[in-house]
Amino acid sequence: MSVSRRVSVIGLGYVGLPVAVAFGRAGNDVVAFDINEARISELRSGHDSTGEVEGADLRAAALRLTSDPADLRAADFHIVAVPTPITVDKRPDLRPVLAASRTIGRQLKAGDIVVYESTVYPGVTEDACVPVLEAESGLRCGPDFTVGYSPERINPGDREHRFETITKVVSGQDRATLDIVAETYGSVVTAGVYRAGSIKAAEAAKVIENTQRDLNIALMNELAVIFDRLGIDTKEVLDAAGTKWNFLRFTPGLVGGHCIGVDPYYLTYCAESLDYIPEVILAGRRINDGMGAWIADVTIKRLLRAGVGAGAVVTVLGVTFKEEVPDIRNTRVVDIIGELRSVGFDVQVTDAMADPEEVREEYDFDLVPEASLAPADAVILAVPHGSYRDRGWNMVAGLLKDGRGLVIDVKSVLDPADCPEGIDLWRV
Repeated sequence: MSVSRRVSVIGLGYVGLPVAVAFGRAGNDVVAFDINEARISELRSGHDSTGEVEGADLRAAALRLTSDPADLRAADFHIVAVPTPITVDKRPDLRPVLAASRTIGRQLKAGDIVVYESTVYPGVTEDACVPVLEAESGLRCGPDFTVGYSPERINPGDREHRFETITKVVSGQDRATLDIVAETYGSVVTAGVYRAGSIKAAEAAKVIENTQRDLNIALMNELAVIFDRLGIDTKEVLDAAGTKWNFLRFTPGLVGGHCIGVDPYYLTYCAESLDYIPEVILAGRRINDGMGAWIADVTIKRLLRAGVGAGAVVTVLGVTFKEEVPDIRNTRVVDIIGELRSVGFDVQVTDAMADPEEVREEYDFDLVPEASLAPADAVILAVPHGSYRDRGWNMVAGLLKDGRGLVIDVKSVLDPADCPEGIDLWRV
């Protein structure tokens, strides 16, 4: 359903593009803006390299794809969906969202509304972004323009939970703005909207969603370490415990990407600025950040016990931050790779979905095509893309020397009952 507001979306990544397409398919003329001209060219050709939007849906949407900031003046409802990463010292990096605010501010008109979807800690929209909008536009927030916050909830690679089918939390600086924000999003989100009590409440809601998941996964990871020392298979324990009606079905594994492994640091930074040290949240982060090194340590010890030392060939399957996505940002698979290489192992990495050029630029190593992999002493199934799961044991065993050796199954997707003879299987 078309709405009275003219929408722009700033940032056309895995979050912004589905938002722009949803509005565009509903009959709205959407200004779809990104500073990356190569991304704009790709989208104009009808291809989305993130895999979040099908070509047919992209072509069907009424999008004015542009990298020219002046085109934003055609809109009066601006949605900001740029990344909010962390710095090397694990502090919030607000540079992208502040840069987006400067870009919008220079085109801002009286009566415009700016809604932020980027993950931030409570207070960023009003205390950090609004002053930039005012400085660049010469307008005043309140009398001239208003702001809102509506946290993104996109789950990359998830074909069931999409932008339109996930309840949308909305907020605005005043009642009139909230009504417009709710109406505008409600025109395309079939799951409905939830009106948060304030912008800060909506900001906090977003950051704790992923913090909660991070802590639950950290608990599973710590249990995996304990059960490994007890000689118990973690998945067997979780399957048994999962028969209770209120047991939460989280699983251990690597926690990377642009959300769960990042967002808790926004909350801890905010807490520390208020002279409170968030012990539980930081403990969970330490556990999850250490999982790659622990998996590598288990791999090294099991190979040494098998009589395989320095120079061992290890094949790592998958380097993206999760299965079924091409995104390599903040992937923790590189922690495993780095540890193994530090002890002299020959590590070859392949991935069915990652862009080899992006991997080379970001992590300074080359992906090896699966057909070119040398026979390995160990195979680490780190990211179980569908193409790996579908071929199962036949594919994994075929990558080992003479079909024998060590297999590390990080996500426990291989059935131990079908494990071929001569293979030492270890599951996280």
